[in-house]
Amino acid sequence: MATVEKMPMLAEGYEKLNEQLKVLKAERPLIVDAIEEARAHGDLSENAEYHAAKERQGQVEATIADIEDKLSRAQIIDPRELSGDRIVFGATVTLLDEDDKSVKYQIVGQAEADAKSGKISYNSPLGRALIGKSLGDEVEVTVPAGDRWYEVSKIEFI
Repeated sequence: MATVEKMPMLAEGYEKLNEQLKVLKAERPLIVDAIEEARAHGDLSENAEYHAAKERQGQVEATIADIEDKLSRAQIIDPRELSGDRIVFGATVTLLDEDDKSVKYQIVGQAEADAKSGKISYNSPLGRALIGKSLGDEVEVTVPAGDRWYEVSKIEFI
């Protein structure tokens, strides 16, 4: 029997997924109404409104199923309950790049990753390279833009 793989995420990411789920479930009756209205217009084979509504219905149902799956496998981690001198899921890490420029990232789950807001997935190239590192460690990572080098200058659990 296959085991269900847990999906680590922060409480913030869990709530965000729940909100997306509520919005999509609220859209369901609107899509059904659009399908009924389009059906009333007659010949379905040449009815663009009907096909667009059915396509949207398929997208919404697939997204709902995906989000429900993620939520059912969620393992919520509170970084404030963590401590230590090594980088783990939920840690906020300050890095110095080759030019001694400081960058700050929080290691999060795949569903909540957003590099622009400083949240990187534990499964990303940089996230995988950082997990297990300590203060002062150097990390070299290959990203689409090329090879990058960082030094861990601060580890926080906030």
